[in-house]
Amino acid sequence: MELDIIFEDDYLIAINKPNKLLVHHSHYSRNIRETSLAQLVRKYLNAKVHPLHRLDRKTSGLILFAKDVESCKTLQEQFFSNEVKKSYTALVRGHVTDNLLIDSPIKNDDSGEYQEAESHLEPIENIEFEKGVVPYPTSRYSMVKLSPITGRTHQLRKHMNKVAHPIIGDPKHGNRHHNHAFEEWFGHSNLYLHAHEIAFTHPQTSEKMMFSADFPDFWKRDLNELGFKTVLNNNQTLMD
Repeated sequence: MELDIIFEDDYLIAINKPNKLLVHHSHYSRNIRETSLAQLVRKYLNAKVHPLHRLDRKTSGLILFAKDVESCKTLQEQFFSNEVKKSYTALVRGHVTDNLLIDSPIKNDDSGEYQEAESHLEPIENIEFEKGVVPYPTSRYSMVKLSPITGRTHQLRKHMNKVAHPIIGDPKHGNRHHNHAFEEWFGHSNLYLHAHEIAFTHPQTSEKMMFSADFPDFWKRDLNELGFKTVLNNNQTLMD
């Protein structure tokens, strides 16, 4: 697989991860035998790299790797102190009309304890599609911007389900009726969640960095057929 490299220097490499690709193997992905993104990056660089954050296997978009331990440590400190700003785009069920702060606690799958979690939700565009999902004759969908303040597992997916706007294509926290409809309409079961932008301070030069990642082809094709007017490309800036 050819890597979609957004940025690379002596300290960092930023990749636009396709959907359905693991960032790295872990306890949660122990039954998946496929090559991970981390393994592909190591092969490309012929050196060890350090993934700085994670994306679900089904989520596409920006992922950062550090090339050395010092840069990794500095950037991890930025993540822990919420200095790294991330912006996702999602396609969700229903019409989202207002900005919303979602602060519902999220249950940790390992400990069973609830952890504080915050996500910002902003509407981008709403449409009504001519094909319906029973019992309705038409279907309503929204393209939204999601900005996680905390970094809990499946946070955005759980939060959108909590506010009754589940992300399309989410097999665990989504709506099965709409997921099945999209499979019938478009012939795939992809998750419509894309890590579009990330902003941080370079660990060595202290330069302010911001990268954006182009959307997968299925996003552009499907949302155009649904009737969205927003142009999906890597020149679209969603961050403030």
